[in-house]
Amino acid sequence: MSTRTWLRAGLVFLGAVQFGVGCWALLLPRSFFAIPWVGMRMPYNAHLMMDYGAMSLATSVALGVSVFIVRRSMVRTALAVYLMFAVPHLAIHLRLLHHLTPGERVPLLVALSVAVMIPLVLWALTSRLEET
Repeated sequence: MSTRTWLRAGLVFLGAVQFGVGCWALLLPRSFFAIPWVGMRMPYNAHLMMDYGAMSLATSVALGVSVFIVRRSMVRTALAVYLMFAVPHLAIHLRLLHHLTPGERVPLLVALSVAVMIPLVLWALTSRLEET
């Protein structure tokens, strides 16, 4: 597969996840908050959940546009937007592991680590793109 195909596939995946999570958190915030990884046995905050949903939708737009405009600058901008959330998100959850059971910690850390690794791999692939 070509570099553009790999990039598009990765960007579609990240964008679809952001879109799905964003819709869920924005439209059904209590349901989203009920996930142990999200609520972490803390008090519910509908405003925060809906803001998170809206932010996730905004991120999905940047990723979605980069699927169609596969230029180094566009893809890197979309990945930077995503990483500016994903890296601190992982760091925050590393500090809050005490809110989770041992069985909840491992899958959360795997998911959040993969959420950082995928865009980093995609970023590396952008070096093969010509800026047009």
